Amino acid sequence: MTAALLASPLVRADNVILVYGDSLSAGFGIRVDQSWPALLGERLKTNSPVGAGSTPLKPAPLWTVSNASISGETTAGGRSRFAAALAQFKPKVVILELGANDGLRGLPVVQMQDNLTAMIKLAKASHAHVLLVGMRMPPNYGPVYTHDFEQAFVTLAKQQKIALLPFLLEPIAGQRDAFQADGLHPIAAMQSKLLDHIYPSLVPLLK
Repeated sequence: MTAALLASPLVRADNVILVYGDSLSAGFGIRVDQSWPALLGERLKTNSPVGAGSTPLKPAPLWTVSNASISGETTAGGRSRFAAALAQFKPKVVILELGANDGLRGLPVVQMQDNLTAMIKLAKASHAHVLLVGMRMPPNYGPVYTHDFEQAFVTLAKQQKIALLPFLLEPIAGQRDAFQADGLHPIAAMQSKLLDHIYPSLVPLLK
């Protein structure tokens, strides 16, 4: 996950979901409009009415998705530009999907935790809800590192009292044909599965 790719932000509205991640969210190796954040934006364009019986129906809040993900991004890099991203997009919800590149580079888990904690606190200070998206490392990184890496996301979510999706790639993990030739990045056809996996954890934050 080293090639740089910035997904162009969509037009900002009053209710913004900021996707802040790495190549898994930036659409690496596929068209940006095929990525799961773009598909999320399309799904949320539907303005479903709420209300029942004799209660007048009123429009549900409209949400727009701004994708500030960059391929190759580490938590340190994300932390360095996060305050500016919050100021630019003013999100009400942040989907924080960083850490995979820290793991692939074998960076200290405590360093990753510190960076993620700083970003979570900044988001909360700006009155944004946070969905933390976790990752897992392959077993060749050793049992201690892989365990500590996975548990870091769980611990952070509990400490900071935020929503957690433990493993982004869970629906397709182990399916070789679900990934591009590098074995790291999901193909376009799998992006909807990632969105379906993320969506139930996101919906409670949109109310």
